[in-house]
Amino acid sequence: MSGMVVTANGNDSKKFKGEDKMDGAPSRVLHIRKLPGEVTETEVIALGLPFGKVTNILMLKGKNQAFLELATEEAAITMVNYYSAVTPHLRNQPIYIQYSNHKELKTDNTLNQRAQAVLQAVTAVQTANTPLSGTTVSESAVTPAQSPVLRIIIDNMYYPVTLDVLHQIFSKFGAVLKIITFTKNNQFQALLQYGDPVNAQQAKLALDGQNIYNACCTLRIDFSKLVNLNVKYNNDKSRDYTRPDLPSGDGQPALDPAIAAAFAKETSLLGLPVAAVPGALSPLAIPNAAAAAAAAAAGRVGMPGVSAGGNTVLLVSNLNEEMVTPQSLFTLFGVYGDVQRVKILYNKKDSALIQMADGNQSQLAMNHLNGQKMYGKIIRVTLSKHQTVQLPREGLDDQGLTKDFGNSPLHRFKKPGSKNFQNIFPPSATLHLSNIPPSVAEEDLRTLFANTGGTVKAFKFFQRDHKMALLQMATVEEAIQALIDLHNYNLGENHHLRVSFSKSTI
Repeated sequence: MSGMVVTANGNDSKKFKGEDKMDGAPSRVLHIRKLPGEVTETEVIALGLPFGKVTNILMLKGKNQAFLELATEEAAITMVNYYSAVTPHLRNQPIYIQYSNHKELKTDNTLNQRAQAVLQAVTAVQTANTPLSGTTVSESAVTPAQSPVLRIIIDNMYYPVTLDVLHQIFSKFGAVLKIITFTKNNQFQALLQYGDPVNAQQAKLALDGQNIYNACCTLRIDFSKLVNLNVKYNNDKSRDYTRPDLPSGDGQPALDPAIAAAFAKETSLLGLPVAAVPGALSPLAIPNAAAAAAAAAAGRVGMPGVSAGGNTVLLVSNLNEEMVTPQSLFTLFGVYGDVQRVKILYNKKDSALIQMADGNQSQLAMNHLNGQKMYGKIIRVTLSKHQTVQLPREGLDDQGLTKDFGNSPLHRFKKPGSKNFQNIFPPSATLHLSNIPPSVAEEDLRTLFANTGGTVKAFKFFQRDHKMALLQMATVEEAIQALIDLHNYNLGENHHLRVSFSKSTI
């Protein structure tokens, strides 16, 4: 494979033109821009670690840019997708990540020796402190993991962490076969079994000490003494993904007495050691660079009335003031939480305040919608300093710029534990449609969605259930527009169409 040769000699600007497009073809080399001046190789490498092995790095110091090469294209795609939903920050500054035109990095060794040394040190830590044999770390030198079963304790549990959230986060590292959750000494704990001990090892290295949600729900992970879990029931406490036929055993304790005895023994062994990371690598303890799936997991928190220690009011700016209405903002932001009030600013109509039901929802909406395109403009979403959105005084007409949606029947997250908590995804070109009446055919829906001004690329009814379908627009922006225009659209027979973003592709 003859990659483009890149040497870090400052005459590279010609080659890096045209790398500004986020939607370039996927590549395992990522181009990172707007880095803070004093940032180190280690910090840049750390951005990639939760997603897989980092195989090369090239820092362009004078330009505040870097190239980061991951072992696989798949890892690079996961990383770009994750950071398109959650803006990456280094030293509290937002940075920009996109695919590079280079398919691999051929670096000039003398110039890049320092980076290579850092990479090796990091890789050594990642592969469980195996000694460096010569200068290369052989992939097979991973120390054999003790068990395919991890024991997970969650500290600072301000939000409920469900079995599904754990499954979502840990599946990033391999197939999760079984999970048992329980509360012991007032702490939420879980046992989770992979098909292969190596997956357990990778998950422990990547996730131990990470936070699932902002600044809370910290994962403490150790190997279990058990090598196989015996799950009797599939319910919200325990699940065997290899045996969908198990009963739900309503309200039965999901714990096998033998396992309970093993826990008792095991608890005394839990002096959870902190991974021995050499001093040079302290930036790896990056809070919130939790595995990619953790961002999605945050969408599953459903505690009405608990403010996530954060502000419930968002400030949205750079709106298209000709087009935007309180209703359109209500519909789009309503994908990520229950919008209570919307106020388009009277003297600055390209900005609006949006009050969500709780701080977690405002955080989610900000993570997912900041930087997306709405009516042709890239919108900015930040937390507002206001605590609430004021309604206009009685009898004062503010031209319909402020709307109270507190009693709207369209809130998606009113019911605790509703399925909607599990289906929060970043804006995507593919939309999930539901509540389609039997009389409505594919052609009708294609026409309806094409009328929002975009192109329908693909359509597919769900096999089991023609009430639901996936529909793919040409771009994410078109899908956002279609969702704003058609969510709750009346299809007749008292069926109002439900539209959400999908994680699937057609």
